[in-house]
Amino acid sequence: MNNFFTELIIIAPPLLLALTLHEFAHGYVAYRLGDPTARLAGRLTLNPLKHLDPIGTIAFFLIKIGWARPIPVNAAYFRNPRQDMLWVALAGPATNLIVAVISAIATRALWLLMEVVPSAQIVAAILVPFQAMLIASVWINLVLCIFNFLPIPPLDGSRILSGLLPPNLAAAYSRFEHLGFILILVLAFTGILSRIIVPIIDFAHSLLLS
Repeated sequence: MNNFFTELIIIAPPLLLALTLHEFAHGYVAYRLGDPTARLAGRLTLNPLKHLDPIGTIAFFLIKIGWARPIPVNAAYFRNPRQDMLWVALAGPATNLIVAVISAIATRALWLLMEVVPSAQIVAAILVPFQAMLIASVWINLVLCIFNFLPIPPLDGSRILSGLLPPNLAAAYSRFEHLGFILILVLAFTGILSRIIVPIIDFAHSLLLS
């Protein structure tokens, strides 16, 4: 039980930040492209409570895959709906990748700091948990980035792929969107999803922190 609460304390801050920045990035790019929907809905904010999905948050602790409440986007406001939706979709996982890189750089900097700072109980009490949060942030953001890049509706990867496909193929592809969430759950609970993305996550994680 103590291990669970320790893990919760370490993971919760970077998880909330990663989910919040992911959804905010979607909304911000949509807003810059002319869609005020997220702003009018009160979702163009860095307040994590506005973005949390209870099931998605719990799922992250149970199956190591999670999600936030999707940002509302109305493509009718866009000058070029297909191309602009591609940029909106790309914004979320791209932001997570940037945060993962920044967290890795901060982790390396903290490693160097801990080597030169005099050893003391109060220093360890502050720096060690912060270091654990930064390492968790690298992993969490890589998970969200790589998971969301999967071309399975309604994940961001499907929106990106739709923007790259010819219009007729994109329309045919979008007809399977209602089956996407079921497919994700089947892949997750059968372990297939982990076998697909975990090697990629591990490679990226070792690349950033080795």
